[in-house]
Amino acid sequence: MGLFDGLMGNASEVKLDVIESEVKDLLAKNEKVEQAYKLIRDMFVFTDKRLLLIDKQGVTGKKTEYHSIPYKSVVHFSIETAGTFDFEAELKIWLSNGAEPIEKKFNKTLNIYKIQSVLADYVLK
Repeated sequence: MGLFDGLMGNASEVKLDVIESEVKDLLAKNEKVEQAYKLIRDMFVFTDKRLLLIDKQGVTGKKTEYHSIPYKSVVHFSIETAGTFDFEAELKIWLSNGAEPIEKKFNKTLNIYKIQSVLADYVLK
């Protein structure tokens, strides 16, 4: 992921072996990382059991907030593809206890359909 993409709020896919070592202490027994994406310092990780949102805070990023969202809490989700002059795709996820969606933007090179498919696989079980 380029710095420009990060500054524009876009996310890019991250290699699974890198993410697995970073989140190993957060994972439940037999939980497996399926997909992972990074926004400069923040990450969101799709496992076979939940969605992990990792929010690095402060100037140094040493303070970190971890959100664990069980797929059963997702009540609605949508994608918006990138257009000819629009360089970003968007994923929105609504949770059962909130009115506003969680929104994530992705650079145009990322396959937004793949992300939607991973989420659909777990939410629609």
